Amino acid sequence: MAYISVREAAAAWGVSERLVQRYCAQGRIAGARKFGVSWEIPAGTPKPADPRAGLPEAAGLTADASESARRAHPGLLPLMNSAFLPGGCRACIAAMPEGPQREIAQAEYWYFSGRAAEAAEAAGRQLNSPEMDVQLSACLLYAYANLTLGQIALARRALDEIRRRLHAAGSSRELRAAEAFVSTTASVLLHLPMPEGLPPAEEYLPLLPPGLRAFALYVRAHARYLQKSYDRSIGLVDATLAMGAEAYPIPAIYLHLVAVMSHMSLREPEPAERHLMAAWALAQPDDLIEGFGEHHGLLGGMLERVIKPGYPEDFKRIIAITYRFSAGWRRVHKQDTGRDVADNLTTTEFTAAMLAARGWTNQEIAAHMNISPHTVKRHISAALLKLGVTRRQDLGRFMLQ
Repeated sequence: MAYISVREAAAAWGVSERLVQRYCAQGRIAGARKFGVSWEIPAGTPKPADPRAGLPEAAGLTADASESARRAHPGLLPLMNSAFLPGGCRACIAAMPEGPQREIAQAEYWYFSGRAAEAAEAAGRQLNSPEMDVQLSACLLYAYANLTLGQIALARRALDEIRRRLHAAGSSRELRAAEAFVSTTASVLLHLPMPEGLPPAEEYLPLLPPGLRAFALYVRAHARYLQKSYDRSIGLVDATLAMGAEAYPIPAIYLHLVAVMSHMSLREPEPAERHLMAAWALAQPDDLIEGFGEHHGLLGGMLERVIKPGYPEDFKRIIAITYRFSAGWRRVHKQDTGRDVADNLTTTEFTAAMLAARGWTNQEIAAHMNISPHTVKRHISAALLKLGVTRRQDLGRFMLQ
C-alpha cells in the first residue's frame, strides 16, 4: 500500500498539518500509522467528515469557503479550473462571458491542444491586463507557448516577469496564493530550482479553487518524482484523484501522466498503462494532447506501447509536439542549471536509451515498446555513438531525471 505524508494529506485536503495530526491521533483516519514523531496516511484516503456536517451552519461555512476560493481567482487559468465532461471543452469555453477570462480560456485550449502559435497570440494580448489573475495566466501560457515555438527570449521574459511579480507581491493572501501557484508551476515543470520567497504550500493551496488546487498537487507530485520519491508521488496522485480531481479534465490528465512516470520508474508497467489510458480517455475527445508531448521522455515508452499502435495519427502529432517543446525546454533548462540533456536523439532513441540507463535489457525494452530486440540494439547503439559514450550506464547522464 502506498502512503502519503501529513504535509501531503494537508495539501490535498486543504487543511493544516496540525489538523491532520489531530485526525490521526483521534483515530479518525483508517490505516494511519505512526512514523517517528509524525504519521503516514494511506494514499487515496478521503478527508474525514466534519462531525458538525449535519448542522446547517457547518454546511454553509464549507460552501462559503469553497465559493470564496472560486471568487478569489476567476481569471486564473479558468479552463483548467473548469469541470466538464470529455468532449465538452469547447462548449465550456463558449458558455463563458465574453472578455479577458474567456480569451485566457481560449488560449488555454489552444495550448493544451498543441496549437502553440494561437496560444501565444491570444495570451500575448492579455500580458498587460489590469486583472492580476488574467495577467499571471497570460505570462504562464505565453512562456510555455514560446518554448514550443523556439522563441526563448520571449519565454524567458515571461518567466522573469512571473518571478518579479512574486517578489513584488502585496500582502493579500489571495494574491500571494495565485503568484505562488504560477511561480511554482513554472519552476517545477522546467525542472528548475524553486524561486525564493514562496509561501509554504499549506498556506496557499487551501486558497486556490478546486481545479487549480488539483493542478498544484500534480506539480507537487512532479516534484516528488524529481526527488525520486516515486511511491509518495503516486500516493499524492491517488489521494488527489480520490477527492474529485477527475471532474477537472486538464489537471486530471496531468495527474495521470505523472503517475505513469513514477510507476515506470518503479518498473510497474501495468498500473502505468492504466493511468495512461485514463489520461487518454479524458484527453482524446477534446484533442488535449499537449501534455502527452511534453511528458514523452518521462513516460518510459508508454506512448509507443499504447498510443502508437492504437492511434497512429495522434501519436505522430504528439511526437511533433515533443520535438518542438523539448528543444525549447532543454535550452532554458541548460541555461539555468548547466546540465546537459540529450538533444540529438530521435524520440525512439531517447526512450530506448532512458530505459537502458534504468537497467532494462534489450529484450524487456523490445517487449515493452512493441519492437524487435535487434531494433532496440540499433537504437541504443545510435544513442551511444551520438552521445560519445560506450557504456549503457553512462547514458543516464544525458537523460531526463
